[in-house]
Amino acid sequence: MGVPLRAGGAAGAVAFLGDAALVEGLRAGEPAAIAAFYDRFAPLVLRLLWRVLGAERELDDVLHDVFVRALGAIGELEDPGALRAWVTTVTVFTARSTIQRRVRRRWLTFRAPEELPEAEAPGPDGEVNEALRATYAVLDGLPADERIAFVLRFVEGLELTETAAACGVSLATIKRRLARAEEQFTRAARGHAVLGDWLEGGSRWGAKSGR
Repeated sequence: MGVPLRAGGAAGAVAFLGDAALVEGLRAGEPAAIAAFYDRFAPLVLRLLWRVLGAERELDDVLHDVFVRALGAIGELEDPGALRAWVTTVTVFTARSTIQRRVRRRWLTFRAPEELPEAEAPGPDGEVNEALRATYAVLDGLPADERIAFVLRFVEGLELTETAAACGVSLATIKRRLARAEEQFTRAARGHAVLGDWLEGGSRWGAKSGR
């Protein structure tokens, strides 16, 4: 299923300013509604994917997958007023599938690091960029569910209830995931020179996830 990204133009976007009208248009398959949907939520989706996946070489493909999934499941959205939260959940589950595929590929493909193409990634240079690479190296070692919970809570800055809703689990479950993620991340991060020094200087992960 293709996603026409700019079919409606400015006039079409104005017609779908409200979530209810936008959802109605999406369910009717109106090209202008699809274009407005993409324009409104692509920045959010791309930011979440970048923060969850890091320098994913196929980020544009994953972005497309999110909108394909969302458009295919829009009939399941019960409350149009919860559109943003629903899109966040679709993004999270798409990212989760991507992480799982990435792990499977690691088992099936063995290539020397120098043979891999350099990933183009946005972000600052120097020490901060080095810290980002180290952070995602540590995150790569976390199970998908713990990784996503950690990123949504501590990188994206969602509240506990928002994190739980995005992951489709209870508040108690997300607290357990965050506790495991914090423990695993902190333990692994201490093995990296950049992150170890940063943790010793004090970090937000020193607080319990339930606060």
